[in-house]
Amino acid sequence: MLRRIVKPGWSRLTALALMLTAVPASAEIYKYIDREGNVYFTNLPYKRSAGFELIWRSREDPFYADSYSRINLKDMNQNKLRFSNMIAKVAKRTRLNPELLHAVIRAESAYDPKALSKKGARGLMQLMPGTADRYGVNDSWDPEQNLDGGARYLRDLLDMFDQDLKLAVAAYNAGENAVKKYGNKIPPYPETVQYVRKVVTFYQTGS
Repeated sequence: MLRRIVKPGWSRLTALALMLTAVPASAEIYKYIDREGNVYFTNLPYKRSAGFELIWRSREDPFYADSYSRINLKDMNQNKLRFSNMIAKVAKRTRLNPELLHAVIRAESAYDPKALSKKGARGLMQLMPGTADRYGVNDSWDPEQNLDGGARYLRDLLDMFDQDLKLAVAAYNAGENAVKKYGNKIPPYPETVQYVRKVVTFYQTGS
């Protein structure tokens, strides 16, 4: 975890600038102020801590541009709250950790039920038409149908790859055949490698 404290004599902008030079081009930076007024900047907030504020996100990352440019942080948080009960019910029904579903949804659509990718993936879990047909999803724009289809697909992928989270997530992004093609390893596609990193980070931090 990258973290820098605003030291005496430093401005917060100076500290933030130093932080930006230390993180990859594709990243998020959060600010946290403790009870004594010390300011921290980090790219990985502590799990379930409410005091972290997202203050910067790279726009050089094409994945973020695709998933986040359509919806701002306020809307994302509102939609997360709006769909939390539905996500919990679907997670229970499909024997998934709800935090994992949240992580995939955030990476896929930033909780935007109207998200549409350039490849034609739709809704909260960005179902492709073929995947929707495979899981009996008649309307990918319906949040509950979308969640149910995406969750059942993710459940099947976890079972297929012996509960290996990273391989299942990679398969969700690139397809199970791509993972099998590379000997049950994460395919060396930049988008997929980046996607797995994002989902795992969101899952581990609960963000």
